[in-house]
Amino acid sequence: MKNILIPTDFSDNAWNAIRYAIELFKNEECTFHLLNAYTPAIASSRFMASTSNSVTSEDGARLHSNRGLGETLKRIKTTYDHRNHSFTCISSFSLLVDEIKETIEEHDIDLVVTGTKGASGLEEVFMGSNTVRIIKAVKNCPVLAVPQHFGFMTPNEIAFATDFNRFFTQSELQPLLEMANTFGATIRIVHVQHEIKALTELQQFNLNMLRKYLKDVEHYVHTVSELNSVSKTLEVFTNELDIHLLAMLNYQHSYMEKITREPVIKRIAFHTQIPLLVIPELGMGGYSVNKEQHVMSISD
Repeated sequence: MKNILIPTDFSDNAWNAIRYAIELFKNEECTFHLLNAYTPAIASSRFMASTSNSVTSEDGARLHSNRGLGETLKRIKTTYDHRNHSFTCISSFSLLVDEIKETIEEHDIDLVVTGTKGASGLEEVFMGSNTVRIIKAVKNCPVLAVPQHFGFMTPNEIAFATDFNRFFTQSELQPLLEMANTFGATIRIVHVQHEIKALTELQQFNLNMLRKYLKDVEHYVHTVSELNSVSKTLEVFTNELDIHLLAMLNYQHSYMEKITREPVIKRIAFHTQIPLLVIPELGMGGYSVNKEQHVMSISD
């Protein structure tokens, strides 16, 4: 039984992520945890004492949260009939990232699925600020970011971006291996180089180990020249090879870290066209914070 966490703000963007997750795991037994974290508007002066108005504001926010979750659940039940899926709704007076980290611990979450916003002109940032904060904060669970307008496609072609400078354990690669085995996917290992040159002895060793882990999965290695930035290079690569899912490990000096740190001018043209699976390195646990939480459950 998989436990999938899906944060939602009741937007079309969030609904698309829910749809993608349900379709992705339609043949597996799953519990989907729908999370809405809310924080009422803060009073105009930080010196103001708590008043009945602030209480009313919190009550209104809680009511909106619970109502939105209920309507989302009803929409899911009306749209889908997957008997092997159950759902819980979590309405929490908390900051989103804090609540995600706590929920991962409390419900033994296997995967976080979140929607990503589209381009917004010069204000475009990689995947949207909330998604980046989630990816940076979550250290003990994979995060799957689904683009706003991406319709579900079975991930038959998966790209795994790496520079071979880090040794991966088989446990770290398990989310990638599970995805490939579930869908009979081909994995295309993509190595972006600033200038094409032979791998070092360490890189070659890490590549050999990676291929050993992937021995039962059809896979290929692609070495490509960097085009302006890592993000732009991966965008072109995934477009040209009709990739359905891009996967990366998130660790210090990884491609994932480089992309989130790239100057805005370099990533201005990069829009996440396909879902992105971000896998954290092992050995870094989460933590929990006590807070008020309201949970309601429903299952078929």
